[in-house]
Amino acid sequence: MTTITHKPQNPIAHLSPEQIEALGAELDAIRQEVIDTRGERDAAYIRKVVDVQRKLELGSRAVLLASIFPPAWLLGTAGLSVAKILENMEIGHNVMHGQWDWMRDPKIHSTTWEWDNATPSEAWKHSHNQVHHTHTNIVGKDNDLGYGIMRVDEEQRWYPLYLAQPLWNFINACFFEYGIAAYDLELGRNLSKPKDKRPESFRQGVKDTLTKIRKQATKDYVVNPALAIPTGSFLPALAANFTANLVRNLWSHSVIMCGHFPEGVETFELNAIPEKETRGEWYLRQMLGSANFSGSKAMHIMSGNLSHQIEHHLFPDLPSNRYAEVAPKVRAVFEKYELTYLTRPFVPQVASAWHKVVRLSFPNGWLETTTPKNLPSQLVALYKITTADKRKRRVMLKLLERKAKQEYAEAA
Repeated sequence: MTTITHKPQNPIAHLSPEQIEALGAELDAIRQEVIDTRGERDAAYIRKVVDVQRKLELGSRAVLLASIFPPAWLLGTAGLSVAKILENMEIGHNVMHGQWDWMRDPKIHSTTWEWDNATPSEAWKHSHNQVHHTHTNIVGKDNDLGYGIMRVDEEQRWYPLYLAQPLWNFINACFFEYGIAAYDLELGRNLSKPKDKRPESFRQGVKDTLTKIRKQATKDYVVNPALAIPTGSFLPALAANFTANLVRNLWSHSVIMCGHFPEGVETFELNAIPEKETRGEWYLRQMLGSANFSGSKAMHIMSGNLSHQIEHHLFPDLPSNRYAEVAPKVRAVFEKYELTYLTRPFVPQVASAWHKVVRLSFPNGWLETTTPKNLPSQLVALYKITTADKRKRRVMLKLLERKAKQEYAEAA
């Protein structure tokens, strides 16, 4: 992935400013149509999902009181995993986007909802709703691009530490809720500053996050297992809660990866974004900076309807149950303006995202110039690049890129 303005063929070069604004007007019309028809069926949908989630969580925790018996452990763990995924994805994420604020129901409102996650809702709403959705895929502005810990663009300078990013990404997936909490705090950036220069908002954020983590840990790793002591199920219940959180984290990470990191998703240079970005230009960036995945209705619900990530980025405040309805209309706009509507089935989309993570962990050109036959010599070259000083490494990296381009030109 290279920022869109540096690509040999810019995928939006054929669009005039007038066409971009016309595109924006068509998308505005699609959005307004949903707003005009929101009503009881939408309210009934979210209330039913909340009701099912709460009953499923309560029932699963009750079953885990006897989790010393394997069937009870399996049933309770599976139910709790699904309940946690539903709460995070289809309920929490979407409620905090304000998708259901129009109902004026304080129980399902973005200002009152606190989700089952390590990061406080207010911190998440700032980093996600305000920063990420406003500056989608702008390198240097959208911290969701690699979460500040991964190389996700060829134009990012390569360092040896990126060789470990596939492992780091997997660890991050396992403990995703804590990674998001650290990300929301901008932990790395703030800890790099002297203590006396860290903003008060950071210190308060750390306090709020630790309080939230303590509450979550107490519920999952103290109260629920302790209630299971009379049946001798303390350790099985503890393991079940840990497993449910692990499953939820892995699933959430996979869904987010599918929507933001697959091959084909575009990134943008900050200096190429107009100072006063128009509605049409913002829409266009959302269209090209997101990806969908296909699946069953159950998969859409379990993903928080982020299987329709393109539609979500275009219309983040529309009820999630309406994304499937507007998707064909959005796709028609893509086709009309000759843009790529990036979608694949779930497994290929996850594989595509992981392929990018692995590909960009190596220096530009290394994989392109590596074959089974020359692998030993390529590993030696990689070792030399990794252990070289900064100046020599830059020279070696440029030579490697030049070699890759030369081989590509000869093959073409």
